[in-house]
Amino acid sequence: MGARGMGRRGILAALSYMACAVLLVMFNKAALSTYSFPCANVITLLQIICSICLLYTLRYWNWITFENEPLEIILGKEGSTSKRLLVPMRTFKRTLPLSFSYLMYMVIGMASLRGVSVPMYTTLRRTTVLFTMAMEYAIMGQRHSREVICSVGVIVFGAFLAGARDFSFDTAGYSLVVISNVTTAIYLAVIARLGKVTGLNSFGLMWCNSLVCLPILLVWTWLTGELHSATDFPALYEHGFQAVLVLSCILAFIFNYTIFLNTSLNSPLTQTMCGNIKDLGTIFLGWLLFGGLPFDWLNVLGQALGFLGSGFYAYCKLHGK
Repeated sequence: MGARGMGRRGILAALSYMACAVLLVMFNKAALSTYSFPCANVITLLQIICSICLLYTLRYWNWITFENEPLEIILGKEGSTSKRLLVPMRTFKRTLPLSFSYLMYMVIGMASLRGVSVPMYTTLRRTTVLFTMAMEYAIMGQRHSREVICSVGVIVFGAFLAGARDFSFDTAGYSLVVISNVTTAIYLAVIARLGKVTGLNSFGLMWCNSLVCLPILLVWTWLTGELHSATDFPALYEHGFQAVLVLSCILAFIFNYTIFLNTSLNSPLTQTMCGNIKDLGTIFLGWLLFGGLPFDWLNVLGQALGFLGSGFYAYCKLHGK
């Protein structure tokens, strides 16, 4: 973001993302843990199908555009009765890296959520800021001020402090979360890059991303047997489970849009920091609904340091540092 502070649209995008992210984690966790649904990739597949249907409908009725130009200009190019819903093939091909990074981000992220408690999951996810800073520099050449680097250091130290006494240590679960952090950093950096070079807005990027990911994930879930397992799931026809799935799909659509919007308006690192700040709500609801870590002052201190570092970062960005 350079030396500019966050504008009103950037602040609203960040707040919208944080609110939606908390709810989505809760519904995904409910499906995977409370109902013990064994097919995390099927949930991702349903979320992609929902996104395609919603984007198609909204674009068909000209309620949204896929490009950064105003709707009036796009309609003028297409003709008053034209319903051109697809982006140019050349532009579509340029978004392929986004789709592959998204698949890795979603599949690994969903799997990592199953292996650890919600409080510990959010704690480990805070280390994503390190990977995001590295990817911003590698892909975009982005450098950050000393104040921002200091805030990142405080967050990472707090994350390690909070997890120092986790008695439910799971090597496989923790490893998946770390890999998820790497894929998240790559995904956010690619969003920021493509948003500048393709001419597509957040809806356009989501559209291209979903079209590529759908057949890949469909084939993958069929080959792994997850589709068959999902159809045989005992709670499939329970209204409570169906409600969780539907709300998860709708929230995933809004969630992905706010990720694209927040990353494009602000920066990948700001998007990651928003994920850290919203963790207060995630941790509270996770402890309340699903349980997790036993109370420990070291964990509380680590969580407090994480929020302090995130708050300092927000202060720096709001004041253009």
